[in-house]
Amino acid sequence: MVRIILHGACGQMGRMITDIVSREENAVIVAGIDAFGSAYAEYPVYKTLEECTEEGDVVIDFSTAAAIDSLIGFCCERSLPVIVCTTGLSDAQNGMLKKASEKIPVLKSANMSVGINLLFRLLKEAAPKLAAAGFDIEIVEKHHNRKLDAPSGTALALADAVNDSLEEKYDYVYDRSGRREKRPKTEIGISAVRGGTIVGDHDVIFAGEDEVITFSHRAYSRAVFGKGAVQAALFLKGKAPGMYDMQDVLQ
Repeated sequence: MVRIILHGACGQMGRMITDIVSREENAVIVAGIDAFGSAYAEYPVYKTLEECTEEGDVVIDFSTAAAIDSLIGFCCERSLPVIVCTTGLSDAQNGMLKKASEKIPVLKSANMSVGINLLFRLLKEAAPKLAAAGFDIEIVEKHHNRKLDAPSGTALALADAVNDSLEEKYDYVYDRSGRREKRPKTEIGISAVRGGTIVGDHDVIFAGEDEVITFSHRAYSRAVFGKGAVQAALFLKGKAPGMYDMQDVLQ
């Protein structure tokens, strides 16, 4: 049985993970942390990490970038593995996670969906062949109107999956309004759409002469991210210190 401490317990994802774990026979949430929440019937919720006295095997984080610094200190102090699902982290925070991974297992993924992570693998196989054939590469991501960061962490991870597979590295372009020139071959355009209640749409477009190939992923519910996070928690318990991602979980 994996004992989970849920960081960001009362947000939309926290509530969804609570429901998912209630139906998972190999996991239980022993405590939640949320500065703006209140206790569930299933487990206590604390305003701060310091108040939490329950023993856990792993922390699942769906909070905000502002809360990451204190979370990493808490996990290192208690030798707790942590799954960081919060996006929009600074370079300094990513460096902090890397340093923490010398002491504890840290799993960080731009997207916890199993489907997206399989898409990463497909892109690494397809991109070199399509780029060599002269296809232009564009990424379009769409999210709800409350999302704070743009482009999404998933869009950047998709771009990285493509770029890492290419012999010649491409530049990322987020805005072409300030220039008037033909599109260079060695760039990946990344566009962000914000509106309504879109959970998460990502299209990786390979546009060639007289044909277009599009790799698409649609998330119709945030449950796909919660299921991936719980799967990651089951994986991470007992692992050695180090940096992990969802590719490790899927092996």
